[in-house]
Amino acid sequence: MRRSLSYLVSLCVLCGLCGELPAASPVLSAIQPRGAQRGTEAVLTFAGARLSDAQEILAYYPGITVKKLEVVNDTSLKVAVAIAPDCRLGEHAFRVRTATGVSDVRTFWVGALPVVEEVEPNSEFDKPQPIPLNVTVHGVVQAEDQDYFVVECKKGQRLSVEVEAMRLGVTFFDPYVAILDAKRFELVTGDDSALSGQDGGCSVVIPADGKYIIQIRESAFGGNGACQYRLHVGNFPRPTAVVPAGGKAGEELEVTFLGDPSGPIKQKVKLPATADDLYRLHCQTPEGLHPAGFKFRVGNLPNTIESGANVNVATATAGPAPGAFNGVVSKPGEVDYFKFTAKKGETYDVHCYARRLGSPLDPVLYLGNAQGGALVGNDDAVGPDSYFRFGVPADGEYTLWVQDHLKKGGPDYFYRIELTPVQPKVETTIPKVDGNNPANQERQTITVPKGGRYATLVIANRADFGGPLAIGMEKLPAGVGLTAEQMEPGLNIVPVVFDAKADAPVGGHLSAITATHTDPKALVPSRTSFDAALVLGQPGQTVYSRHHLDRTAIAVGEAAPYSIDVIEPKVPIVQNGSCNLRIVAKRAEGFKGPITVFPLWTPPGMGIQGSAVIPEGQTECVLPMNAAPNAAPRKWKTVVHAVADAGKGPVWTASQLFALEVAAPMVALTMERPAVEQGGQTQLFCKVAVAAPFEGKAKVTLIGLPAKTTTQVIEITKDSKEFAFPIAADKTSPVGQHKGFAQVVIEKGGEFITGNTGGTQLRIDAPLPPKVATTTPTPTPNPPPKQPNPMPATPEKRLTRLEQLRKEAEEREKAAGGQPAPKKEEPKKKP
Repeated sequence: MRRSLSYLVSLCVLCGLCGELPAASPVLSAIQPRGAQRGTEAVLTFAGARLSDAQEILAYYPGITVKKLEVVNDTSLKVAVAIAPDCRLGEHAFRVRTATGVSDVRTFWVGALPVVEEVEPNSEFDKPQPIPLNVTVHGVVQAEDQDYFVVECKKGQRLSVEVEAMRLGVTFFDPYVAILDAKRFELVTGDDSALSGQDGGCSVVIPADGKYIIQIRESAFGGNGACQYRLHVGNFPRPTAVVPAGGKAGEELEVTFLGDPSGPIKQKVKLPATADDLYRLHCQTPEGLHPAGFKFRVGNLPNTIESGANVNVATATAGPAPGAFNGVVSKPGEVDYFKFTAKKGETYDVHCYARRLGSPLDPVLYLGNAQGGALVGNDDAVGPDSYFRFGVPADGEYTLWVQDHLKKGGPDYFYRIELTPVQPKVETTIPKVDGNNPANQERQTITVPKGGRYATLVIANRADFGGPLAIGMEKLPAGVGLTAEQMEPGLNIVPVVFDAKADAPVGGHLSAITATHTDPKALVPSRTSFDAALVLGQPGQTVYSRHHLDRTAIAVGEAAPYSIDVIEPKVPIVQNGSCNLRIVAKRAEGFKGPITVFPLWTPPGMGIQGSAVIPEGQTECVLPMNAAPNAAPRKWKTVVHAVADAGKGPVWTASQLFALEVAAPMVALTMERPAVEQGGQTQLFCKVAVAAPFEGKAKVTLIGLPAKTTTQVIEITKDSKEFAFPIAADKTSPVGQHKGFAQVVIEKGGEFITGNTGGTQLRIDAPLPPKVATTTPTPTPNPPPKQPNPMPATPEKRLTRLEQLRKEAEEREKAAGGQPAPKKEEPKKKP
């Protein structure tokens, strides 16, 4: 949901933190206790690292006000909060902003009931802890631990139990709960549920006056000191379905809650004025309020509720399109039918919401013609839920029908089918640094050091539209600027650089990342989405607890102890070429540590070394780059970011946004394939094609020669047409085929354009053994040693490849003492 306020309360730390500190992002690892009752005040402990310069708590949602922030030490804060009586029930998200950065997200839970603490020993059925009804118990399940609580109940009273454990986001804790009578007979149990995931719950109508025992344990009898829980115990309703499962924003409507042991519960509710993805609808009766509530779809669609007799095409419940169709697959094998009219050319996105709303239904959804002939269908497009897009082929009536994948059904198998016109939209986020660890929140926020820069990648995923996008922020801190290239239609990612003035005030807030179509007439709604994974299951990929966020944090931090700049290349990098990117650091007085630099984004078709280090006390390093042979000839803009440890943790900063140009090769070579014997000499002939004239001389180097084989660097000009590499093979040069290419280096304005071109293959042969003499040879005096002839770089007229091979074959036969094979005579033609 988009909110105009960040609901931030800041308090300057009263410990004299007034000097400039090296910027380092804080770490928030836990908030204790894990929850509190709304309408009360509480003192929370925020635990983590690098918290000694904490200045502000950033709260994502209204209803919780920070009254006091006290730094205990570098790893702990005491935060006094006031929770409003009308505060939203459920999970609330917080970050810590320090003078030098912003922490990751941790959550805190708000409930409707007063809190009591678990008191050990309560691990035996015969010695349970007495508690009153309508409380929330804060407790811990240790290894092989079982916690028991006892309550007094009257016949006909509802007794409900619901637990928050895995959802607390502390550790992998799969709880099991049960309600037992005094004779240890289980009345009802709860483990996993579609509504609350691994966190179970159960509810029963009490059969007789007396004492009843509530049991909670880890489902596999595990546990440890981190297995915390919030156990709600009371007379509150605990339905497992709601119909309808959505409504129009701002309207008042009547809903029916199903699945409560006392029977259906009807309730009139007033929906929020604007759509809210976090809105939950809580069933409320005089006995209490359902703790978990239901995810409830708030939008602009009219509701249609099934008649109950809509079990075939003839009895299908009629409704409008666009619209929402609501119902329950109330028994095994049931199929629910709806019908609507549509016009040719209309296009609809058709979603069946079931598991996404907490229903056990695994829907299979079909759309067909008026007679029930299927036109399109789907099973698991969005997790277990169904989705498809339907283009109306002709004016007329159409049918929708839904059933469970395994033909199951029951009173809580509720669903909501939404038919909506296709609407363009765009969603923005910052990519995760470690794609293999969903729980890693590193660099998901933006902290710009005073007088410095910070860079991040922004992803903008378009849906149902194309075109360029301008990336921005809903709100920037005072003194902060943003620089980003326009996101082109074919890309969904772009580097963004933030810079802060030297006198920018330290502070920050929560903000959405915007993506706006560059055509002012194209109004495309933009939303920001972050996924904070809190609990992972083995092997570290399955997310069991997560929180979705609609904003990131952006802040100005104290000055960093260094800055970096890129010396922007004045010459292009050519296709199939390479060059070095120079990075220069400026160090604050006293900071000498190593600085590691990284390319934030590598343009398509290019490669940049993953990292390089500016050594301790030094100010420069290079990042080698290359361009693929098929890299698009054009200019790109990117950025290099850097990290160093100034004694308090990682300090991130960035270079300016700089340009890289990819160009076509200035020189191309066509290279022949020579052959040489060990100990011999040959030439590799090359034809030159100059695509772009250049000044001076280019140096050409042959790359890929085998060991013990030499040549020389050749110089050419823009007027050169051909040249030859002189090649000398040693007697021990390896025999075989050896592939190679040429590297052309052209100097321009003091910088070098380096490209690879051509391709060749050098064949090295072993010499034939000498001929064995049949008679004693007459000794002859040794001739004077023959001086080698210099090998000219520009050769005389040469043989073709075929002529050269024929000549080599003849020379080998002569050297072996044989005669050239006679030419075959062509057969005479018959008269």
